[in-house]
Amino acid sequence: MRSSRGKLLSGLGVALCALAVAVAVSMGLGARTVPLSTVAESLLHFDPHDVDHLAIWELRLPRTALGLLAGAALGMAGAVMQGVTRNPLADPGILGVNAGAALFIVVGIDIFGITALNGYVWFGLVGAALAACLVYAVSSLGRGGATPVKLALSGAAVSAALTSLTTAVLLLDANAFDQFRFWQVGSLSGRDGTVVGQALPFLAVGAVLALASGRMLNALALGEDTARSLGRRVHRDRAAAALSVVLLCGAATAMCGPIAFVGLAVPHLARLITGPDYRWILPYSLLLAPLLVLAADIVGRLAIRPSELQVGLMTPLLGAPVFVLLVRRRKLAEL
Repeated sequence: MRSSRGKLLSGLGVALCALAVAVAVSMGLGARTVPLSTVAESLLHFDPHDVDHLAIWELRLPRTALGLLAGAALGMAGAVMQGVTRNPLADPGILGVNAGAALFIVVGIDIFGITALNGYVWFGLVGAALAACLVYAVSSLGRGGATPVKLALSGAAVSAALTSLTTAVLLLDANAFDQFRFWQVGSLSGRDGTVVGQALPFLAVGAVLALASGRMLNALALGEDTARSLGRRVHRDRAAAALSVVLLCGAATAMCGPIAFVGLAVPHLARLITGPDYRWILPYSLLLAPLLVLAADIVGRLAIRPSELQVGLMTPLLGAPVFVLLVRRRKLAEL
């Protein structure tokens, strides 16, 4: 037991080191390559007259911070969703979070004239929260309450309805469509520190709730009856887990737009390393998900320099081969 725990702790250390390397590379590479010594100098002794220093502080530092925060949030949210629904193919979108955020952002653009990204954050968070509450309320109807199957079905139905409303608004307002498609693609560029500051409190609370849910998710994995016999209040636990998903995925989606595949693939990769214990899956997802997001962003920046491919397009390209390999090795059947 001690040996296994030591290996898992060592693995977390390796993941943390890899993430530190990704951060350094993200700060140095792009349309213009900046030496790591210059990056360090800009962080320690900022010179507002130095072009490289300005590029790092105004462009690459906020971009890297967004990648770290959004990746960690999506990874933990995906792990929690898979644990709550006991569905290995679940991702944060199953609660209608992305669809709710998208609808309210379109409403903000169309009705309230919101054009700044820091305004999108609030509309996205409200939409994500209301959509998740609607899904939970619908799935709670009838006998048995919000079971995993009812949560999945309710999420699919609500997501389809909200997506239809979003499409209807966009078809009627070309200006809203032009602004919305910039958010919809999923990107770390064009955002500043204000967006990070607004979303950070929601991300912090969501991360605490998610990391504290490890024992609860382990109990739910044994079945609801077993979880109740272990003293768990299943409905309360599931509601707390859903709240963490709303805060994490809602804030990440509002900041960067929908970034696909991270919440689905990363928990499986973490589970391959740790086994089924969510007390370890969640910390590993916290570190591996931003590693994937930053790697995708770096590749997107370098692929067609001086232009770039947005991270929302790159994460499926990088993550899909790993996920297919996991499926081929029949790891999903072991969950």
